[in-house]
Amino acid sequence: MNRKTPSVFDLTPSEKLQLVEDLWDDLASSPSDIPVADWQKKELDRRKANLMRCPVASSAWEDVKIRVRSHYGR
Repeated sequence: MNRKTPSVFDLTPSEKLQLVEDLWDDLASSPSDIPVADWQKKELDRRKANLMRCPVASSAWEDVKIRVRSHYGR
């Protein structure tokens, strides 16, 4: 008998979304285990320093959502 090996590509869209959510939750449970490249650390340090120098240049999350939704009509 020649059975096809199950694949994630055979899942329904809702099953795929659930799988992604489960994987994300698993990764988020131990963030210290996620590798971060040196260039990413430097970029985060640069952005943090910029925010500390000029905190007014940042936007509140609610303001960002309003701008994005008004731009894309959602």
